[in-house]
Amino acid sequence: MNGAESLVTTLVDQGVDICFANPGTSEMHFLSALDNPKMKSVLCLFEGVCTGAADGWYRMTDKPASTLLHLGPGLANGLANIHNAKRASSGMVNIVGEHSLKHLSYDPPLTSDIEGLARPLSYWVRRADSSTTIAWDAATAVAEASSHPGKIATLILPGDTAWKNAGEAVLPPARPSGRNAPDQARVDQVAKVLRSGEPVLMILGNKATRGRALELAGKVAAGTGCRLGSQFFTARIERGAGRVPLERIPYAVAGGQAFLKDFRHIVTVETKEPVAFFSYPDKPSLLKAPGTTVHSLVEPDEDSVAGFEMLIDALGLKDTAPVLQERVETPPPSGALNPESIANALAAALPENCILVDESLTTGRQTMGFTMGALPHDLINNMGGSIGYGTPVATGAALACPDRRTFCMVGDGSAMYTIQSLWTQAREGLPVTTIIFANNQYAILKAEYSNMGAGEAPGPQAMSMIDIDRPTIDWVAMAKSMGVPGVSVDTAHDFHSAMVRSAGEPGPSLIEVKLY
Repeated sequence: MNGAESLVTTLVDQGVDICFANPGTSEMHFLSALDNPKMKSVLCLFEGVCTGAADGWYRMTDKPASTLLHLGPGLANGLANIHNAKRASSGMVNIVGEHSLKHLSYDPPLTSDIEGLARPLSYWVRRADSSTTIAWDAATAVAEASSHPGKIATLILPGDTAWKNAGEAVLPPARPSGRNAPDQARVDQVAKVLRSGEPVLMILGNKATRGRALELAGKVAAGTGCRLGSQFFTARIERGAGRVPLERIPYAVAGGQAFLKDFRHIVTVETKEPVAFFSYPDKPSLLKAPGTTVHSLVEPDEDSVAGFEMLIDALGLKDTAPVLQERVETPPPSGALNPESIANALAAALPENCILVDESLTTGRQTMGFTMGALPHDLINNMGGSIGYGTPVATGAALACPDRRTFCMVGDGSAMYTIQSLWTQAREGLPVTTIIFANNQYAILKAEYSNMGAGEAPGPQAMSMIDIDRPTIDWVAMAKSMGVPGVSVDTAHDFHSAMVRSAGEPGPSLIEVKLY
């Protein structure tokens, strides 16, 4: 068994059984080792699709995937979506090929500081020194990536360590499983705050926005009258009818301040207090009102289920029923496309248990309020703000949950960053509906131009850096070229009908929503 075979075998044995790959010459022995029948290999035509898909896989499985990236430039191509994954606390094991030690001494063209590129966005970075230590290195990488919260682990694989004999695998001792419970004193302080009668907002993040933790949060809300919220962007929320509802803190500074102004206390669970996404002249970075006190119930590396159980015991709410969202039947809309009719079309069309990946930026900001009472579904947001995350994350989510329909809402500007995802979706036959909101411009930047105080409206030359209508992108033709059937719609009725039809199809599809 050579080093590459030892690496793949160890990954599989440690529970990492999928690899999103864009290989090059240095990774040919690893590529050969991927013939292991226990490892699913998925080819992506750009490294940003590899890393984004690994992020989507983790968000739906809580298990890290692996990526295969070609040397430093390949890693650099994937860094934007590694950034997004890191901000979402997604675990990921990146395998980055490298020249052999002997060849590096000649400074060949692809030589780069791979450790220097990886370290800012990786919790753990290691260069394999020998084929005989690769099993140990791989097992350690998986353990780091699998810890809570999920972490980015990057293992650099020099060519000679891949092709040399690995010998018998030597593994590190198994780490204890489980998460830390919060400090009892913190829990008691939060219980005191909730008994005070003063207005309290409890903000849930990461794994607290789903499963047992979310149900327990609903008990606290029902028993104390506190309100439950989420940051504007959250890694994954289980929402819709029959689930505990979370109010979404608005994106804009003024809206966020207005939402938070009456709360005397903010309690955080696996997240931090609300912060403005950008710095604006004469606007604050922190959105809470003066005099509001922030209390941490559960830190990001702690167990939110344990924290809520401790809090419920302290409050005596064990037998309290959680507050749940009622079903809201939304009739299919008609007429022109606008944020409200788009939101109503989504609410009416989303099938039960679907996955909704949102990178719609301008068009989708109003969507979440209108879909609160839709059929139960999971919502995934971009935590890091680096655009081009949506279609790769949808690809990984669909591979993780092939029995569920995944809808991906993305603006046309964002979609162009990683449109290669469609090819992988077609090749794998994934149940993904990609919704492109085509307004032929970076509309969000027009609003931010004014918000930043740069002027009321861009001049002609500045506008040419925001408009993307010369030439206009043909999204249906783009999808067809990569094996994905597409349709273009320009009314709310047709948009709803296209979503319903796509939900009944076995493979991927694209809907271009023309906005004028």
